[in-house]
Amino acid sequence: MTDYSFLEPNTMIRLYAQGAFPMADEDGSIEWYYPEIRTIIPLDNFNYPRSLRKFIEKSDFEFRFDVDPINVIRNCADRENTWISEELIEAYKRLYKLGFLHSVEVYKENELVGGLYGITHRGAFFGESMFSTVSQASKSALVKLIEHLNEKGFVLLDIQFITDHLKMFGAVEIALEEYQKLLILSYTKNVFF
Repeated sequence: MTDYSFLEPNTMIRLYAQGAFPMADEDGSIEWYYPEIRTIIPLDNFNYPRSLRKFIEKSDFEFRFDVDPINVIRNCADRENTWISEELIEAYKRLYKLGFLHSVEVYKENELVGGLYGITHRGAFFGESMFSTVSQASKSALVKLIEHLNEKGFVLLDIQFITDHLKMFGAVEIALEEYQKLLILSYTKNVFF
């Protein structure tokens, strides 16, 4: 029997607070990762393409927070290759019940069409995954997340890995030393999602 004690809520929050994050391999085994190069979206100077801003203003998207995070996670996991195993989904359910897991959901005509989720600890949001079934939904969710984090006083948005998709939002790779400084700063913030 596999020991998943590292997926207990207290252990998970402690590891996230140190900057680690879990991923399941193809065989289902779960490892915690702590890369030397970190990817963040700086919250203090957030900017995004004007075309996306206009799209969001004119769209019929409705944005909700924490209404159906498990459905968001399941949609994120619904891919040919996924790192989100059933064991992780169960662990995320426990974190949601304890108030550590949060989601941004995008609805169109009352149907979930996109969203993202992540873990919070003090002033840090550790972005885990996003999905969309219609164009621009995940990008719109990310915009709403960043606006929300800024409004609430968060100081760190950790997005784990850089992609071209995330570069348009100012995603940058930083050295572990700089990341740790931001992590320590986030500990000083007593903010709530």
